[in-house]
Amino acid sequence: MEEKEGAYGLRCTAKKYDKGLRGEASAVGWLYAKNTDGGEVNARDPYAELWMGTHPVGPSYVAGGEGTTTLKRFLEENPSVLGEKSLQRWGTELPFLFKVLSVGKALSIQAHPDKEMAKKLHEEQPSVYRDGNHKPEMALALTHFQALCGFITLQELKIVLKEIPEIEQIVGAEAVGRVLRIEEQQEQEQGDESRSALRSIFTRLMSADEGLVSDLVCKLETRLKAENQAIPSPIYFIFSFFLFWFCIIRLTWKVTQTRGLTEKEQLALVLARQYPADVGVLASFFLNYVKLNPGEALYLGPNEPHAYVSGECVECMATSDNVVRAGLTPKYRDVATLCSILTYSQGLPEVLRGKPVSSHVSRYAPPFDEFEVDICSVGPGEKAALTASPGPAVLLLTVGGGKMAAGGVDVIHKEYDVSEGHVFFVPAAVDLQLTAGPTGPLRLYRAGVNSRFFQ
Repeated sequence: MEEKEGAYGLRCTAKKYDKGLRGEASAVGWLYAKNTDGGEVNARDPYAELWMGTHPVGPSYVAGGEGTTTLKRFLEENPSVLGEKSLQRWGTELPFLFKVLSVGKALSIQAHPDKEMAKKLHEEQPSVYRDGNHKPEMALALTHFQALCGFITLQELKIVLKEIPEIEQIVGAEAVGRVLRIEEQQEQEQGDESRSALRSIFTRLMSADEGLVSDLVCKLETRLKAENQAIPSPIYFIFSFFLFWFCIIRLTWKVTQTRGLTEKEQLALVLARQYPADVGVLASFFLNYVKLNPGEALYLGPNEPHAYVSGECVECMATSDNVVRAGLTPKYRDVATLCSILTYSQGLPEVLRGKPVSSHVSRYAPPFDEFEVDICSVGPGEKAALTASPGPAVLLLTVGGGKMAAGGVDVIHKEYDVSEGHVFFVPAAVDLQLTAGPTGPLRLYRAGVNSRFFQ
């Protein structure tokens, strides 16, 4: 196939998982409708994920003609569009997968294996683990976005084990005592001991008998609901002495007390409603509860536990669909694998807020070669330049519309009308010029190979 354009429109795949938001209340839903030129969105359907890339589970198609050429096939037939260095490293495969997620119900507690383990799992269970690649990822919040990510600190874990008795009833007093005996002032020196104790207690929890877990999750839910309401409590008062024959009168009556639940306890009640009797409700206490504002991003390396709880985001990852699940899911659970691959690192994850690379562009660059994401925001009637990358890129317009001109040294310039939901594949070394319409701003997200890879 002869290259004729500076950028290529894509028709993308939407996933209707039950955890998605419904109809056009879902960013995935309305972006998909616009991407398919007026396709209908069923108000009752859950639109969970929009996939933009070459993965066979959710392929993108090059627009134009019959519209039947997948992006994967196009790249195989036109390898030069990937750029020399990217082609040498990843072949004709696009090294990243770009998504939009609309999370209406918490996603599973999961981790993504590193390359070595991914290859092993794919060889052993190809129907479950469909490729042999790793899957580091980054979520960039479109709305207020909530997630569980990584393990809490030793100090926080001790508080959880003291205040959530249902966990001790599952894992046992000995396992709890082992954690409580670790000296906090020597935490850095005791890092190995802390990780070992955490691994032991978390594995015990995730591997516990389903019947016992079910009973104790119900017990937790009942207890938290009761403690979140006015609770009768005896208070003893001693009345004053009356002359020499005074008697001490102890009266007991009900005095209203209330206790506001912690954020984690409130979250546990939400998860218990979504996933009754699931071990993930208890496991959530072990993980950091992270809240992102729009424009903030969270990145996740291999073998780190996480679960997206609610909200909408743009997500970018290495091209893979490998997920090891163990809680908050009706899907296949691989508890032994999950507990064996986790790093058991403790502490809050880093939150990225984007670094300006120009007056219109902010960049989110995680420590992975496969990808980075730029946000380009252009005011009404303004112009902005997106400098060419040495590697391939995928563009998604989420707000507004206007004009986009694509060109480069050896590529014919071409202008496109662009609007919300449009997605483009942009070859290596192709510059872009953007002009927002007169009535509103234009915003787009560009996923590409991490700039540091080319340095």
